[in-house]
Amino acid sequence: MNEFDLLGPRAYGDALGTAVLKATADDFQVDEVLDIPLSGDGEHLWLWVEKRGLNTEEAARRIAKAAGVPLRTVSYAGLKDRQALTRQWFSVQLPGKADPDLSSAENDTLTILKASRHKRKLQRGAHAANGFTLRLTQLAVDKDALQQRLELIARQGIPNYFGTQRFGWQGGNLGEARDYAARKALPEQRNVRSRLLSTARSYLFNQVLAARVADGTWQKAQVGDLLAFTDSRSFFPAGEAECSDPRLAILDVHPTGPQWGEGDSPAQGAPHELEQSIAEREADLRDWLVRAGMSHERRILRLPIGRLTWHYPEPDILQLEFVLPAGCFATVLVRELVDLVPLGQTDSLCVF
Repeated sequence: MNEFDLLGPRAYGDALGTAVLKATADDFQVDEVLDIPLSGDGEHLWLWVEKRGLNTEEAARRIAKAAGVPLRTVSYAGLKDRQALTRQWFSVQLPGKADPDLSSAENDTLTILKASRHKRKLQRGAHAANGFTLRLTQLAVDKDALQQRLELIARQGIPNYFGTQRFGWQGGNLGEARDYAARKALPEQRNVRSRLLSTARSYLFNQVLAARVADGTWQKAQVGDLLAFTDSRSFFPAGEAECSDPRLAILDVHPTGPQWGEGDSPAQGAPHELEQSIAEREADLRDWLVRAGMSHERRILRLPIGRLTWHYPEPDILQLEFVLPAGCFATVLVRELVDLVPLGQTDSLCVF
């Protein structure tokens, strides 16, 4: 499956040119934003780690080995890509133990920048956001057109698609999920089960979003929509009054789409009909998610790009800096600008 199959149409028209992303790890930098004050004491050692050419699970294994503890006692908020320079938090549970010597975990691919004690372990999804610095190299584009599009995106946001990383190389995760769904079975391995269920939910969401991008309603509230603030998991129904809420115009409030689970879509009117029709079209995946005990959640359809800036370090290099809420994909911003020249299978199955 290609990118269009897995995501959907672009919001702002065709790509304006081509570029290369991740020619080196330093071209894709991610800094986790964690709004948790550390207590300085407790049985959990929190580590601020910089890694390059190393995925999060590999880093966790290295930390566990150096600390002499089981891997299950090492926690992290989110998975980060291997082909990137990333800085993120880990925690290690050390009840009644002194801080271990972790120097054996460090080399040119992993550096521990900071360490502090805390009373609680780091939970999955605990980070508030991720800061990105991307360098698009070998840029071939009309810079005037690119300037206009970047200004438009800064004002209006982009469709909040799940990126191709969620679906694996050429959509392989989705194929696996369909196979299990057709057999009404679940993977025995917990991490495989979680990955494939997330893939199925993400695909159904993307299909709804794709339909709303196609008809121009992805950033407009419709009567019957469920609306949410950018950083909130709660939502509220849209009536006539809510559809003209000024917070929609300033990108504080957004229409949402389904993270499918048990029950019908809680939306009403036209949004409900669209969501139900896509769920019926993908009935095997929908029913599989329900049987797995997934609960229905919502995700914003429109993604505001926080603190977006750009400049050209060299004539053929575009550097972008911005902040996204946790669980959102930097690559969906890039696809609204340029087509990426493929460099082979470099994407890990990660969620930032």
